[in-house]
Amino acid sequence: MNLENLHSVYFLGIGGIGMSALARWFHANGYAVTGYDKTATSLTEKLVEEGIAVHYEDHVRNIPEKVKKDRDGALIIYTPAVPVDLNEYQFFINEGFELYKRSQVLGMLTKSSYTIAVAGTHGKTTTSSMIAHLLKSAGVDCSAFVGGIMTNYDSNLLIGVNNEVMVVEADEFDRSFLTLHPDVAIITATDADHLDIYGSKDSLKDSFNEFIKNIKANGQLFIEEKVAAELVLNPNGNINVNTYGLNGGDITISDLKIANAKFEFTFKSHEGNAKGFALAMPGYHNVSNALAAIASVGSLIKQDEQLVNGINTYLGVKRRFEYVIKSDDIVFIDDYAHHPEEIKALLESVRALYPNKKITAIFQPHLFTRTRDFVDGFAESLSMADHVILLDIYPARELPIPGVNSEMIKEKMTNKSIRTYIKDDVLEYFDNHTPEVLLTIGAGNIDTLVSPIKKRLENK
Repeated sequence: MNLENLHSVYFLGIGGIGMSALARWFHANGYAVTGYDKTATSLTEKLVEEGIAVHYEDHVRNIPEKVKKDRDGALIIYTPAVPVDLNEYQFFINEGFELYKRSQVLGMLTKSSYTIAVAGTHGKTTTSSMIAHLLKSAGVDCSAFVGGIMTNYDSNLLIGVNNEVMVVEADEFDRSFLTLHPDVAIITATDADHLDIYGSKDSLKDSFNEFIKNIKANGQLFIEEKVAAELVLNPNGNINVNTYGLNGGDITISDLKIANAKFEFTFKSHEGNAKGFALAMPGYHNVSNALAAIASVGSLIKQDEQLVNGINTYLGVKRRFEYVIKSDDIVFIDDYAHHPEEIKALLESVRALYPNKKITAIFQPHLFTRTRDFVDGFAESLSMADHVILLDIYPARELPIPGVNSEMIKEKMTNKSIRTYIKDDVLEYFDNHTPEVLLTIGAGNIDTLVSPIKKRLENK
């Protein structure tokens, strides 16, 4: 596919966080962009505001005639979440169009650019958004495709002038990241996940090993030091490998302390130390993400003060340790965590910040398969909270699995203060309870509860 010959780009599933960023990039670069999605969301409404036509009825008549008639001049991009019996999808298949996944298109866009790709079963969005902000705040021209809304820019996309530097998330779901060939790669974690796709952790690790092989000759790999022992780090002998971690590695920290709800630290590497970092997005795991981000831009940003300024002015990503209420009486944090290790990291960080307060966690499990595969891990990590509310499972792309439900988690938890609620009924909990520290956790639609809960708490 030659992008220079295109006049139109059409999206099937335009409203996803990754797809919408890609749509906005093409629109900003002068292409005619249109698309379909099942339902209207804040993301699709933003696209419409920017001049991108979006429709929500699955019908061939809604596809622009120019797209239908000029196969060579139209690029069709789809998300694997789109069902194969979708009328519009079937039209393109039957008419002989070649359809591309988002990851394939990212591979095309980054082919001629200096690319920094962030991979890992968790931490991708935060780390890639940190890198984007470090570059932007230091005046380095870059484009960035991020899987979340960056608070600094209220966007999931940064658009550079020349696209000489690209920052992308390398998504391991359905092996999408294997379409990328980065100059710099980061691997944050390889915990078992997406077992509905991979079947086993060994298969997942094999995919990460393939990703490492895709790093360009003389490129760089920054890998979390605990993960490093699990993978083949330099199979071709032609990349530079550095490990990083809070407790060791080629790149690490010193003088870590918590002050004013910020994590202050000194960055340490073989090339020297840099002092004065104060990360306003709390969490030990986010300090680790910051290490990777700082290290990855070392060849592009030479001034320590620019790196310090970038980290210290970084405001985070929506739904990643996002403060909804922060007062002496009530702290309310919303987080996207949906894997046991992510929940564990979240609760450890919250406990460190608020050691004398009771923590109430509302968790919405995401996917029946993930709940089934990691029920023990969910039970263990959620037991770290003082009070837990379990919502019904958010199915996303899946059909229910008999016997798989939130009660499975409850039965294995050591915490005895546990309630189960249907999502639509959980607001009644706050009629008689005022948490000291409240967490809403999950990757489904639990975020729709954030505003109503906030109003309930503020009106008490």
